[in-house]
Amino acid sequence: MDNNRKRNLTFVTIGLIFMLSGIEYAVILPTIWRYLQLLEAPPYFLGLGLSAFSLSGLLTGPLFGIWSDRCKTTKSIILFSNLFEIAGSFMYFIGYSKWLLLSSRLVAGVGAGAGSSIFGFLTRSTRPDERSGIFAAIMACRQAGLLVGPAFNLFLRLCDFKLGPFVVNKYTSPGIFMCLLWVLLQCVVLAMYWDVPPISSEEGAEILEMKLEEDEEEVPLMGSNEELSHTYRAVSSDPLETPASSEMQPARGASKASNPYKNFSASREFLREEVVVLLTAQFITLFNQTALETMVTPLTQRYFGFGELGNSLMYGLCGVEVILGFFFVRWLSRKVADRVVLAVGLVICSAACIWSLIFLCNLRGGYGWELTAFIIGVFLQLLGLPFVAVSQVSLFSKVTAEKTQGFSQGVRRSVGGLATILGPLWAGGLTNNLYIMLGMMLALLMMITVMAALSYDRLTEPRVVQCAQSSDSGG
Repeated sequence: MDNNRKRNLTFVTIGLIFMLSGIEYAVILPTIWRYLQLLEAPPYFLGLGLSAFSLSGLLTGPLFGIWSDRCKTTKSIILFSNLFEIAGSFMYFIGYSKWLLLSSRLVAGVGAGAGSSIFGFLTRSTRPDERSGIFAAIMACRQAGLLVGPAFNLFLRLCDFKLGPFVVNKYTSPGIFMCLLWVLLQCVVLAMYWDVPPISSEEGAEILEMKLEEDEEEVPLMGSNEELSHTYRAVSSDPLETPASSEMQPARGASKASNPYKNFSASREFLREEVVVLLTAQFITLFNQTALETMVTPLTQRYFGFGELGNSLMYGLCGVEVILGFFFVRWLSRKVADRVVLAVGLVICSAACIWSLIFLCNLRGGYGWELTAFIIGVFLQLLGLPFVAVSQVSLFSKVTAEKTQGFSQGVRRSVGGLATILGPLWAGGLTNNLYIMLGMMLALLMMITVMAALSYDRLTEPRVVQCAQSSDSGG
């Protein structure tokens, strides 16, 4: 099997991993509150249970990223992390006590930390010009899981039997169901996932070695093929490292045993202007998204009388919109730069917040107009989400060092995990004070929009400074 086919099958497997994470969220979230009530858990356990998953993923993401950067492989990391998903799902199925249920979400969250290694792998094994499209497709897979997850609940809620000493009902069945799915995914990873060589070592090294043999002196002066330099250039995190050494690194075949953190500095890497902007965009996007998710259900119940069916239908339509949005961004990213996509997304999200502040905080005008205003507000919020999400992930992979991409993606996902913890906490206590809640969301959006505008020139892939200028004296 050639490397191109292995690469495509690997991407399909990654898509399945993200789809299962979406399905897990969709099948557990609707029943976890009632499950906790049956276990005599106090109300605050719901927030603890939902936050536990994000917390353990937040803590383990950078660790998995460092592991993948050092060993340059991700298959073993995925197989290892899936064991935590399997164990956590089985613990959720057992559910003897509220503490075991809480522990199950903590354990399962450890498995989610491997996402940083996966994004690092995608960065190393894709060209910059195709990266946005691939990231968009992967994110759409998770949304597809969120969309199809409720369909599984249709038969899971009918379960009522015993499996040995364990009771299988509509509350415990999501646990054993996800346990089986993660076991099946282990088999898929074993059969269809390959640690294909990065673009740099697969193509660039061969070309550079050929040129080295032809004329060793001309290697530092190469720069006529712009696409080549972008394809296997690693962004240097050390300002003292010359561009020539960055290009020479693949040719000399850095071994797996080499330490990618030898000259690494976290302050130099993450306190740069463009990186701070993108991490802020990551936080604000997920903070606003989770706050919106927390707000929507009480709002529809209070003003429109939506029950379980109405909310399920609404979430289904929202999922379809987001998936279509991701694929539109996938197409758009081939036409325009990532920073343009980011700017469009921020404008749409800001417009959605302004609309919501004007029309949703004090609904009036009759049922028909109130429902229309609500639909437009939610539609605009979800429309901007794919633009911001895809562009900031793609840009982040380009402005951070490729050799430590796993750790960098872990930091990015940890920032997002913090947002998913704080967003529901902020919105949960302010469902009756929408002016304050939406006002804060708009203020955050205005802040990141101004930051992106001021840093617009830096929100692009750093280009390797070629040494052609010295050809007059050294060539």
